[in-house]
Amino acid sequence: MTDPADARAEALGRLPVREAVPELLRALDDRGVAVLCAPPGTGKTTLVPLVLAGLVGGGPERRVLVAEPRRIAARAAARRMAWLLGERPGGRVGFTVRGERQAGPGTVVEVVTTGVLLQRLQRDQELVGVDAVVLDECHERHLDADTAAAFLLDVRAALRPDLRLIAASATTDAEGWARLLGDGGSGDGDSGNGRGDGDGGNGGDGADGGEGPGKPAPVVSAPGVSHPVEVVWAPPERPVRPPHGMRVDPALLDHVAAVVRRALREREGDVLCFLPGVGEIARVAGKLGGLADAEVLQVHGRAPAAVQEAVLAGADNGRRRVVLATSVAESSLTVPGVRIVVDCGLAREPRMDHARGLSALTTVRASRAAARQRAGRAGREAPGVVYRCWPEAEDARLPRFPSPEIAGADLTAFALQTACWGDPDASGLALLDPPPTGAMAAARETLTAIGAVDAAGRATERGTRMARLGLHPRLARALIDGAKEVGARRAAEVVALLSEEPPREYGDDLAAAWRTARHGGDPYAARWRQEARRLERALTTAGTPGPGGGRGGAGPAPGGDGPAHGDGGRLRDGDRTRGGDGGPAHRSGGPARGGGPRGDDGGPARGGDGPRGDDAVAGLMAALAFPERVARRRGERAYLMAAGTGAELGDGSRLGGAPWLAVAVADRPVASASARVRLAAVTDEDTARAAAAALASEGEEVRWADGNVLARRVARLGAIELVSRPLADPDPELVRRALLEGLRREGTGLLRWSAQATAVRQRMAFLHRELGGAWPDVSDEALLDRADDWLGTELTRARGRADLGRVDAGQALARLMPWATGEAARFEELAPERIEVPSGSRVRVDYGADRPVLAVKLQELFGWQEAPRIAGGRVPLLIHLLSPAGRPAAVTADLASFWKDGYRSVRAELRGRYPKHPWPEDPTTAQPTRRTNTRR
Repeated sequence: MTDPADARAEALGRLPVREAVPELLRALDDRGVAVLCAPPGTGKTTLVPLVLAGLVGGGPERRVLVAEPRRIAARAAARRMAWLLGERPGGRVGFTVRGERQAGPGTVVEVVTTGVLLQRLQRDQELVGVDAVVLDECHERHLDADTAAAFLLDVRAALRPDLRLIAASATTDAEGWARLLGDGGSGDGDSGNGRGDGDGGNGGDGADGGEGPGKPAPVVSAPGVSHPVEVVWAPPERPVRPPHGMRVDPALLDHVAAVVRRALREREGDVLCFLPGVGEIARVAGKLGGLADAEVLQVHGRAPAAVQEAVLAGADNGRRRVVLATSVAESSLTVPGVRIVVDCGLAREPRMDHARGLSALTTVRASRAAARQRAGRAGREAPGVVYRCWPEAEDARLPRFPSPEIAGADLTAFALQTACWGDPDASGLALLDPPPTGAMAAARETLTAIGAVDAAGRATERGTRMARLGLHPRLARALIDGAKEVGARRAAEVVALLSEEPPREYGDDLAAAWRTARHGGDPYAARWRQEARRLERALTTAGTPGPGGGRGGAGPAPGGDGPAHGDGGRLRDGDRTRGGDGGPAHRSGGPARGGGPRGDDGGPARGGDGPRGDDAVAGLMAALAFPERVARRRGERAYLMAAGTGAELGDGSRLGGAPWLAVAVADRPVASASARVRLAAVTDEDTARAAAAALASEGEEVRWADGNVLARRVARLGAIELVSRPLADPDPELVRRALLEGLRREGTGLLRWSAQATAVRQRMAFLHRELGGAWPDVSDEALLDRADDWLGTELTRARGRADLGRVDAGQALARLMPWATGEAARFEELAPERIEVPSGSRVRVDYGADRPVLAVKLQELFGWQEAPRIAGGRVPLLIHLLSPAGRPAAVTADLASFWKDGYRSVRAELRGRYPKHPWPEDPTTAQPTRRTNTRR
């Protein structure tokens, strides 16, 4: 039997990163910062922290923090390092994640989630007692990790130039990280540039910062595991629909299940299959339920810790395993026995819809970096194979790296972090990608509404307390204000439900889900009870600073050092918004645009009305968290939210009869105008008004609606109309604007256009087209732009559509004539209404076509050799020669040519039909007439 100590020594000796450790230590001694690029399986997550801490290799003892993006990775890394030392977690190696802490006074290497690291930085900017920080898996570009890196670089520049910082990843933009750490990673050398007493103490005198900013940080590369991984391209036989929102084509899932079965037949070893989310894992697991020779396991952020640990421990019964996993298995984890990877090629990323105040995970094509990471899982222990479920030709078109979370996610929690840090707009932070301006503005609006920041964006005392609760600011607001109304325990229980969306089988009724969790024995209910206890404790401790960061670790007792906006988990697990370790599990997070009464001494105005039932409490808490999503019924299953977005309940929902809802979880399906309610609570108008008081408004509303001016006094809650009554004497200016809006919507046809007015407009349009200059454009668009010039008097007197219909448009239009230049006096000369023809008739000119037309009977033009010209002789009239019956016989602009060449054929065709009319052989000398031969 192998001696455990020998096994540990052998494991340490096999780690390829050992070759890069000397170079890494030299880089840290010289610069204090470094980028470590090491492929999966090299030991960067386990060996490097032990070496830095002096636990392996005999160096000086240092305290090291290792930041992981997910809880499962933090636990696994700590257990692996403890095993290498022959210990259990909690001794020299420990970990802290939300709700669980195994660390003590003797802990030297502590693995934390990035959210926990952020929380500690907010409490103790100097990280007293910490000598080095390793930011692992930087390539994933989680917002918490990017923020932590920026804060740490700030700390190095201003307070702790001696703090060592390593950005470690298997596949990353090494150049970008090197530039970032180089620019922000060196001390000033002359001055500490402290943040000041209000933001964490004076910076003091800066120590020697090395070579100064501007030079990139050293990049240290470790050799990869030499086990080759074969690539097998396994696209579906028939095209599948691309992903839309959260939807994945079931045909692709069928294909993935078939590829797993194929891999089991063709290859040896366990299978690791990557899928975008929990829902897809469950569906593929169902399709693999009949496997007789393999055990199907599921790994994702919601899986119980015992299940996750069992997967990482390896098989002990000799059976092959099929592990279905989200992106949590891409990095930091080694699943023993895996020789085969099946990659569906999809991932989940957050997207924020600021216009609707909704955010959601969206399914996207996985990046090439992610595909390499996934493939590497097959070669951790021996040669392996990856089956990629997309065509080889598409591989080059995949994005190089995953999108940074900062580019598309809800930034409310990030904005509160930066405000508490003392940099409200994040302009002074070293970030690979700056936050989008619009997203930051929306976040600032939300934080202002809930009292977390002041008008200048600085964190208030209330905002600092919110940040210490380890929740999204919306949920922190609900917890603080709701506890005053319903008590700490009940408030904590509901917020715990909102912080991690309950399973779909719990239903869409928040109060019913609460009751189910309260009595449930499933893994979710166990996690919910743990989180509810944590939040109840946090309510009493969030207002006071935690202990410093001495050898025993920063923060309060186990579970208390929660993240500022999620425990850094930021899971791409699929069925909920990234916020997996304490961030909001809801698919929402747009600007609150309101927030109701606030302050540390009050919550919503409504209170003191006796005990509330579960439904009332759930409704209040959801409304406090999402005031812009209180919703009023407007149809059988349709609601209108205060933010202005429609919302629809699913078939069979028990919430459909409620007049008011507080929507907690909603998403918007692709190409749908309405959001889909995932989780909501029944509430009432009083609660909605109290929670969303900042959205309330009352005032005069005068607008064009349903074809007329609507004038009334309206009370609203955001977009929801509460009460209205007609206005007897509306503001004339508002009426005028409404009439103009009606004209813009429906056109100038609302006015009275007689035939004469229409003809005048056509003549003016002709002169504008031909002469321009003083002659104005009279198109609808131009007329509406100059409405005051020609309709000013009429608009002042009008009160509605009927008044517009009485306006003589021709008379009003005359005001636009160029009277000042004198050109208006030549109107009849330049664009005559009628033209006298040889017969003596005065025939009207038609200006309605592109070219003016004179339509006249042929016999009336005998003797005319040339068509008249108008517009100062520039434009010849187009002559429409009519038969005696008034029907078109010919069209010409050249009468002389017509008499010479065209008349003969017209005469031959028509004189038999109209024998009583003259048809002379020479029309140029004949007498023009309007009459027949007999009458002549």
